[in-house]
Amino acid sequence: MTAVNQARYKVGGMDCASCATKIDTAVRRMPGVEDVSVSVAAGTMTVSHNDSVDLSAVEKRVSGLGYPLRQLSQRNRSAEPVIPVADHADHHDHDHGSSHDHSHHERDTAATEGLHGHDHAPMEGPWWKSAKGRLTIMAGLAFAVAYGLGHLFPAYETYIFTAGMLIGLVPIARRAIMAALAGTPFSIEMLMTIAAVGAVVIDASEEAAAVVFLFLVGELLEGVAAGKARDSIRSLSALVPKEALLEEGGQTRTVPAESLAIGSIILVRPGDRISADGVIMSGQSAVDQAPVTGESTPVAKGVDDVVFAGTINTDGALRVRVTAAAEDNTIARVVRLVEEAQEKKAPTERFIDRFSRYYTPGVVAVAALVAILPPLVAGGDWNEWIYKGLAILLIGCPCALVISTPAAIAASLSSGARRGLLIKGGAVLETLGKLTAVALDKTGTLTEGRPQVTDVIAFGQSADEVLRIAAALEIGSSHPLAKAILAKAEEDEVVIPQSSDGKALGGKGLTAEVEGQDVFFGSPKAAAERVSMSMAHSRRIAALNDEGKTVSVLIVGSVLAGAIAMRDEPRADAKAGLLALTEAGVKTVMLTGDNARTAVAIGQELGIEVRADLLPEDKSRIVGELKRDGFVVGKVGDGINDAPALAAADVGIAMGGGTDVALETADAAVLHGRVADIAAMIALSKKTMRNIHQNITIALGLKAIFLVTTVIGVTGLWPAILADTGATVLVTINALRLLRK
Repeated sequence: MTAVNQARYKVGGMDCASCATKIDTAVRRMPGVEDVSVSVAAGTMTVSHNDSVDLSAVEKRVSGLGYPLRQLSQRNRSAEPVIPVADHADHHDHDHGSSHDHSHHERDTAATEGLHGHDHAPMEGPWWKSAKGRLTIMAGLAFAVAYGLGHLFPAYETYIFTAGMLIGLVPIARRAIMAALAGTPFSIEMLMTIAAVGAVVIDASEEAAAVVFLFLVGELLEGVAAGKARDSIRSLSALVPKEALLEEGGQTRTVPAESLAIGSIILVRPGDRISADGVIMSGQSAVDQAPVTGESTPVAKGVDDVVFAGTINTDGALRVRVTAAAEDNTIARVVRLVEEAQEKKAPTERFIDRFSRYYTPGVVAVAALVAILPPLVAGGDWNEWIYKGLAILLIGCPCALVISTPAAIAASLSSGARRGLLIKGGAVLETLGKLTAVALDKTGTLTEGRPQVTDVIAFGQSADEVLRIAAALEIGSSHPLAKAILAKAEEDEVVIPQSSDGKALGGKGLTAEVEGQDVFFGSPKAAAERVSMSMAHSRRIAALNDEGKTVSVLIVGSVLAGAIAMRDEPRADAKAGLLALTEAGVKTVMLTGDNARTAVAIGQELGIEVRADLLPEDKSRIVGELKRDGFVVGKVGDGINDAPALAAADVGIAMGGGTDVALETADAAVLHGRVADIAAMIALSKKTMRNIHQNITIALGLKAIFLVTTVIGVTGLWPAILADTGATVLVTINALRLLRK
């Protein structure tokens, strides 16, 4: 079987849907090309090809259409992007080299703007410095000069306006011919060329010049609007500082941030942006993570905590070990994910693409009939009806309709990414709004994923004393329960005494000598073997167990001193997040491998249906049952055991801090790990679909109005061009509203 590889390009000046259609059609016809994915919003093209392809010929074909290319990377199809999330340090240390080509070998094609004379140079910097901007200005000046000279020399008015029109029309006509040769005969440029030439033939050269100028103005506005949509997500890249303070041999020196290698140690001073993803080696500070996770308040960070490139260290110096190269840090991966996601079309977008293939030829046929039939059948004036037919050609251009969906989806994906909601494409975004059931994992999804001390119970000694002595036995232990006790002791500012002769009793607990007394700390059953336990104490411990808590009992000497209860507590926003889903009409259910008693206790507290004691295949089976019952199901999880169910669901959503297996399987990710963000993701989808419907209404509504007014003779050529370029600008601006916070 022939291997299928991918070549990815940055495409200059691709600012509207017709641009993408022309490129797609041209490249898809090339030998060796298996598939083409073009994103107007990201300005990218991905070509899936076999070994027989001639990429230089592909590049020449696209540049011949007027779009300069810059190759970004080539990779095997099996290498899918990993969704970046607020992951633990060990998840950042894996070798990305096997799954991504990060050499970023970028080269310009031999085709340059001057060689092909196109006006599709990238929209970078002020609009008036772009080739498209310069052409529009020249066409405008030519029209103004022609207007003045035409009134001074009315006998030569037709020739003067025709000459002025040609300044703008020649580049348009050249692109129309190249597109026709590449397989797109009904391009917007071709319709524009026919209309302009036809207007000159029927002695409407002044209007022809005006229409060409207005067309170029519309294209320029499309470019500016498309640039704003792209910049909204690419601006994240600017958050990463260009330089870093590298620590070597006890000394620090300033180096380019992109040169940092994995394992390097960098110093981050208070007030500086962190220059790389990493793990804190020493120091404590509050870190403003809003650029990456959308978290509104700074997060306290200490040793072993993960930090992200582009976030801001607020109040303490940090030494950070780099865990990801510059091209693979969290922000770079977010940008890459969103750009690749924008190439994946939603069902609505695919439908409109199919519709437009028949719509444009249909418009040409209708325009021809309007121009020919009335004079032939009813004896109408040829000039009048040809004029109306040309106007209908311009009205029928499909740009506004075709861009209505991708513009909204691109803005939505970008907006979501800036809030920590990462979505793998338009199809996923559209499906999210249709979810009627969401199944959530417990540990790490509804709960924090680590036990916390919930109760310190005094039996024979004070609660502070119980915590103090228990912490003495746990010093140096990496067990999650031990960490919970030590964290509680630190929080309560307990002075922990020294212990000696510590021993672990398998399955029972710990013993040691603390301040000259023998101490035991372990399970209630093992404690009952050492001292007598009253019914009151036993009932108290049983009640804590019924709440899903793990209880450890402390014995000092031969006296029952107290007990400590621990539990993996619900996330702070879990209850509110589940309530938001319920209010949105979404059924929620907890799927967990944990024991039923613990799961039910958490479920009752959160108000969610519980299914416990599940294996990974059980979770996948339950998701299938929900789908068979008619639900559109989303599955939320963060672990390896969630991967089968994530894949089985209509939409799989990975939570921040999850494993790479879960992230690769999921269709979307909640970067910050907030349960409430699941509801926010669904709301974003619904808002996007409303925006798309508004855009379609605007595009078709304006065309319908101008079609009627043109046929009855109220409007002519130059208002007709506004029905297309004006509508395109309107739907793009409407889509950009989704970028607002």
